Amino acid sequence: MKGLIQAARDIPEREIFGRVVAVRGLLVEVAGPLGTMAVGGRIDIEVGPGRLVPCEVVGFANDRALLMPFATLEGVRRGCKALVGSDHAGIHPNHHWLGRVINAMGEPVDGKGPLGEGPLLYPFRNAPPSAHARRRVGPPLDLGVRAINTFLTCCRGQRMGIFAGSGVGKSVLLSMLAKNTDADVSIIGLVGERGREVQEFLQDDLGPEGLKRAIVVVATSDEPALMRRQAAYLTLSLAEYFRDEGKDVLCMIDSITRFAMAQREVGLSVGEPPTAKGYTPTVFSELPKLLERAGPGTDEGTITGLFTVLVDGDDHNEPVADAVRGILDGHIVMERSIAERGRYPAINVLKSVSRTMPKAADPNYLRHVMKARQVMATFSDMEELIRLGAYRAGSSPEVDEAIELNGPLEAFLSQGKEEATTLGDAYMRLSQIVGVPETGR
Repeated sequence: MKGLIQAARDIPEREIFGRVVAVRGLLVEVAGPLGTMAVGGRIDIEVGPGRLVPCEVVGFANDRALLMPFATLEGVRRGCKALVGSDHAGIHPNHHWLGRVINAMGEPVDGKGPLGEGPLLYPFRNAPPSAHARRRVGPPLDLGVRAINTFLTCCRGQRMGIFAGSGVGKSVLLSMLAKNTDADVSIIGLVGERGREVQEFLQDDLGPEGLKRAIVVVATSDEPALMRRQAAYLTLSLAEYFRDEGKDVLCMIDSITRFAMAQREVGLSVGEPPTAKGYTPTVFSELPKLLERAGPGTDEGTITGLFTVLVDGDDHNEPVADAVRGILDGHIVMERSIAERGRYPAINVLKSVSRTMPKAADPNYLRHVMKARQVMATFSDMEELIRLGAYRAGSSPEVDEAIELNGPLEAFLSQGKEEATTLGDAYMRLSQIVGVPETGR
């Protein structure tokens, strides 16, 4: 009934339209009944018989509305009719969307026919649940990757960032998590992804079995900024639908940096001043609005968020990475130097943090995890002297132990793309390496 009432409200009583008066780059200026237009509202520019260019209102200047397009502006000219649409931008998802690949507008792009509509509208820009009404994060979540399961244990409803430079292997790690994570539903947003890699991800990385319980949202790098930005919003809207159904949802976006770049394009087009590295102020206000939507709900469902961050020039303190790190509940740092020596996934455990640790770790194996961290830290401190041959064996029992265990720990942290290790097995393997007596079950 709620869906029927909403649909009735969205039926326009009359056709309202303005006219295009100017086009500046990607910005379209429209004059007309500004009182019927709102920021975030939909306006379709009529460029020919049956051809519309969908746009979004991104601001106002003097007596004109400022629009940005979801498609190319080919054919748009002065005097074109600009049809004012609904302010309630969103989707009507249902369970039949599982196994489908869609674009940022919620339209199918996999050639499998139209999508059915559910009864309720889920806005693209939904508000996160109230802080005092949200439940706490749930029990540990098995991600299938040894390095994360043991040293960076993630809980249901937690939000983690994967920080890496280009070509370090974050997309491969994301595909491992998509296949191996113990979640009911996976919602995967490919924001600004290379078009060539989409089919590779669907067929090789995710596979038919993974796709059955997933929805993939695709906005490639050649699409307009609004489409890339909206792909991230849509990914969270779909995750919220399944969370409200009581499901444990794994929500992944690759990458948050490209979302920030799209928002920067929008901000600069409407005249916002550039600040840190050219990013506009709205970038840093939109990031928490997007990322806070992930997490536990008010009822049984959860959204576990895994978001990749493409660090500019391998600088992990660049503005977007720094802002995202402060919002999320932990960060997984991938380093080029580790990838260059052939260890994948190239996770630097010592620089990575899960904010639910140590409570999230199995108390029976917490001593093993802490011991392994101490050993790796000791080896990292002495690594240069060891590799130069300046360290004399027997000088320090701690360093000797670190040298002895470095090989087995490196092998433990290394994991093939097709390999999966459960949470329990990962703890057992780590305990066998470090040799700390178990506290017993």
